[in-house]
Amino acid sequence: MEKTFVMIKPDGVRRGLMGEIIGRIEKKGFRITRAKLFRPSRALVEEHYKEHREKPFYEELVTYILDGPVMAMEVEGESVIEAMRTMIGSTDPKEALPGTIRGDFAYSITENIIHGSDSAASAERELKLWFDD
Repeated sequence: MEKTFVMIKPDGVRRGLMGEIIGRIEKKGFRITRAKLFRPSRALVEEHYKEHREKPFYEELVTYILDGPVMAMEVEGESVIEAMRTMIGSTDPKEALPGTIRGDFAYSITENIIHGSDSAASAERELKLWFDD
């Protein structure tokens, strides 16, 4: 079984969307095998988004993730990485299709509800980062 990292971001937690998002994941037939609701450290968030460090939106992104608790999850299932990316939708909510999580709930490129690993390598790195204490 393939595993991926999914994070419900602070705006998703604050808006009470955890149940809806977890429900969609489970209804798709995927299993949440590890989860924790917590406020991540700046060091963790900076390491997670290190590939964006030189981009102009980096500090805004880090500040946003630190703004409240997140729900970090390990999700398992057949082709789960690709399927979760489809379920999540485009980063830009204006381009996200209805029926996707971002298409249904997000309204900002920065505050876009959810993150999902984009590849097997990213999933492995992100799961290790968020769950291996």
